[in-house]
Amino acid sequence: MLNRRLIRIKVFKSLFSAVSSGADSAINIEKSFLTSCDKTKDLYFFMMNVAVALKRAADAKIEAGLKKYHPTPEEKNPNMKFSENLFVERILNEEKFISYVEREGLLWNNDELILYVKRLYAKISEKDYFKSYMASPERSFKEDCNLFINIFTEEFEDDETLEQILEDMSLFWMDDLGFVLMTIVSNIEFLRDRDRFVIPKTFLKDDDREFAVELMNYSFMNYHKYYDKVAENLSNWDSDRLVNTDIALIVLGVAEAVRFSNIPVKVTINEYVEISKFYSTVNSKVFVNGLLDKLIQGMLASGEIVKTGRGLIES
Repeated sequence: MLNRRLIRIKVFKSLFSAVSSGADSAINIEKSFLTSCDKTKDLYFFMMNVAVALKRAADAKIEAGLKKYHPTPEEKNPNMKFSENLFVERILNEEKFISYVEREGLLWNNDELILYVKRLYAKISEKDYFKSYMASPERSFKEDCNLFINIFTEEFEDDETLEQILEDMSLFWMDDLGFVLMTIVSNIEFLRDRDRFVIPKTFLKDDDREFAVELMNYSFMNYHKYYDKVAENLSNWDSDRLVNTDIALIVLGVAEAVRFSNIPVKVTINEYVEISKFYSTVNSKVFVNGLLDKLIQGMLASGEIVKTGRGLIES
């Protein structure tokens, strides 16, 4: 599930937290880091399961209308299209998915979550794409998937109430929502087009897990060594005035360049410059790019960094 960009971000956060707190146990740091990776997968399951929660909110509203003493014509003959959505039915028939969310407690079943889903369903019900869906006579799996693609694309980004809910449930979920929503949309499209329901693993490939653990451990164990290199290569800067996030990003970039001979220098530098745009100051991208490039080029020249393979030795 996790791509290399998100792995680097999680290593950066773990490294920054460990150094800032004075942690000295590599074993505990690795354990906490891997927990943060697994929690991203849990967020995926939790957010995907909101589809089931929305169906149940719709069912509850229909049932309440039918129980009224004087129901409206619409309440007496409710439109069952959303309640019978085939995408949600597919989720409910996926035993591995349902077993996991139940076992891990990733259910929308407490009062706060039920209230959020009830309000979310009311908001969605007023959207043009939902009204068009409900009014259409078409009943197909493709259409039902497309509805939830719209919901996951339109309704959760920049939702402050949801962000607070997620933060209260797990600090590991901070900043992961955008990536998770993008992955959910991609997997719904895959299900729609290829009829295959994806049950994600924490890492896309085994070597991604190896990359993550090695990068975490190596950058932590060599932090002070590479910090000294940063300090030695500063011009007109007092190391005490550096932004701590910048230091962590540069140290991490150097550690990656040293440890992974098969990753091109340009890839490493570009990745940490991109991360600096979101997790450091306005001027950090220029600083991180310049100093990281200077350090890596110097270490290539001295032989401290060795790149192997076609296309990996260019500057």
